[in-house]
Amino acid sequence: MRKLENSELERKTIEAFKESEKTPLILVLDDIRSLHNIGSVFRTADAFLIEKIYLCGITATPPNKEIHKTALGATETVTWEHNENVLQVIEKLKKENITTLAIEQVESAVFLQNFEVEKEKKYALVFGNEVYGVSQEAVALCDGCIEIPQLGTKHSLNISVSAGIVVWDLFRKLNWPK
Repeated sequence: MRKLENSELERKTIEAFKESEKTPLILVLDDIRSLHNIGSVFRTADAFLIEKIYLCGITATPPNKEIHKTALGATETVTWEHNENVLQVIEKLKKENITTLAIEQVESAVFLQNFEVEKEKKYALVFGNEVYGVSQEAVALCDGCIEIPQLGTKHSLNISVSAGIVVWDLFRKLNWPK
């Protein structure tokens, strides 16, 4: 086994990324405090050709040096939009027939491993504040909730870790097997 050089990875150009068919996932970040978390989510979104990120409430927006530190240029490839009110974003997405799912621990949540995607649907994943999670008002507006099972003494994950886990799982379910 030999580690590949960067030049062997066949990375897309910014133009090729923008023209690529996107994964039918939209990420909604509400009141995310950490600029590093925001940047990490951008980087994950770039890796999996995510359609768009909505940055809501106090979530900072590019250009920002601290976001760039972890995004590593993904703010230039992934389409994003800022909206003060996450509830308005969820309502807008639902009117566009996009299934909205809060990533949160709630009654009747579906565990991630049990969530079955419908390949003809587009999904929006709502991630909340590092301390308070997705607001009850946003949870109530969503079409459903997905919970990441956690078995240890802590029952929370970093927002960027949660986004990576859920995005990878849904990306995999949407793309394989074909």
